[in-house]
Amino acid sequence: MPASMETISQGLPLPTPDATGDELFRLGLLYSTGQGGAPLDYVSAHMLFNLAAMRGSVEAKIYRKELSAEMATDEVAEAQRQAREWLAQG
Repeated sequence: MPASMETISQGLPLPTPDATGDELFRLGLLYSTGQGGAPLDYVSAHMLFNLAAMRGSVEAKIYRKELSAEMATDEVAEAQRQAREWLAQG
């Protein structure tokens, strides 16, 4: 697993490549709130919301936009890079 993905793997397991938009959204919620065994991690949450949005979750688009407003530009860029990396692995 690439070092950049360690943040998410330290909390909860990485989603499988066949994860639905709803599953990715729910996992993003855990990271955005620091609940359910996930650390509070906006980069991982944004990555998951981005992936969920790509898989059809309208809610994820809303949460991703709201979360982006709370994040630094470099954090958003890192989340997008991690999403591309996850997609490439699947």
